[in-house]
Amino acid sequence: MIISISTDWDEPVAQLLAKELEDRGHSVIAHGALKPGDRTDWSYASQAAAEDVAAARADLGIVCCWTGTGAALAANKVRGVRAALCHDAYTAAGARRHNDANVLAVSLRLTSGPILKEILEAWLNTPASQTPEDLANITHIHELDNTVSTRILS
Repeated sequence: MIISISTDWDEPVAQLLAKELEDRGHSVIAHGALKPGDRTDWSYASQAAAEDVAAARADLGIVCCWTGTGAALAANKVRGVRAALCHDAYTAAGARRHNDANVLAVSLRLTSGPILKEILEAWLNTPASQTPEDLANITHIHELDNTVSTRILS
């Protein structure tokens, strides 16, 4: 599998991410701090990885920043991307199963090496659900790409 990854900081967990994916037999496309000369701002690096997924240059993407939040937000702005911020294996499995998340967002601050390995194991090995309910929700997410909400929440 080809996996596009990005990070804004060259932190040990980001280095471990690239190594772990390669050790599992995946090809890695690196962006941000992992690619010399690349722009390292989290929004730009995350966008680059997400665009690889949206354009089918990569099968999946993993985006990292200090909290993971900004990376997830930026990736989700790319049409066709369903990025999920996951801090544990249970959430990662659910993101793949119920949301067919094609981009994983990870916190450089909160994710230890052992937790990263658990998250990757769950996320890479959990198939997407084929239930009508989950498929309908994923379809609706893509419809939202073309919608401007007029709903006012009180």
